[in-house]
Amino acid sequence: MFDDRSHAGRLLADRLSSERITASIVLAIPRGGVPVAAEIDERLGVPLDVILVRKLGLPFQPEVAMGAVGEGDVRIVDVDLALRAGVTAAELSEVERREREVLEHRRMTLRGERPRRDLTGQDVLVVDDGIATGATAEAACKVARRLGAVHVIVAAPVGAREALDRIPDADRIVCLETPAVFRAVGNHYRHFAQTTDAEVMRLLRRADGSGPGLIRRGRR
Repeated sequence: MFDDRSHAGRLLADRLSSERITASIVLAIPRGGVPVAAEIDERLGVPLDVILVRKLGLPFQPEVAMGAVGEGDVRIVDVDLALRAGVTAAELSEVERREREVLEHRRMTLRGERPRRDLTGQDVLVVDDGIATGATAEAACKVARRLGAVHVIVAAPVGAREALDRIPDADRIVCLETPAVFRAVGNHYRHFAQTTDAEVMRLLRRADGSGPGLIRRGRR
């Protein structure tokens, strides 16, 4: 059980350091992954950025992911799950339309007119506050690969055991806790309030040395 996302991030940073895992950039999945990644960023001392993906939830049970979408037209759909749940093509399209609108809003809020970071040839660390189905983490890996990353590590404080097998684009996965019974990420935190865009921007600015930009250019 973690106190909050910052506490989880410090513990995850300890694990990464003990296993001598490094990366040239930390990419957080907003919004909940940013407070976790900010603690890791403090330890690794490399640039912190966001990688934009959104879960595609079942129409009648939004917390259950039937897929995910990401910037750069990345799209993952668990066709078997969608069919078993009786999701029609029209319903899937509507869910995807809504989530891409949220994705665009996040892009404008967190990045503005700045271009996506070029990841060509880089080793990246993708961080979230938990892995429930693996859909968003896999989408994030695909986005990173399309942007040129050569080595992708996924790190999270907690995850469902079966979900970790659904992230084939990750070269390595670091997860502190994989409970036998997993119902929701929030069940493994004492405090799991929703992270706001304002908090995300504050953490990104702090990582950037309190400069005016949201995307850090790297430490000297």
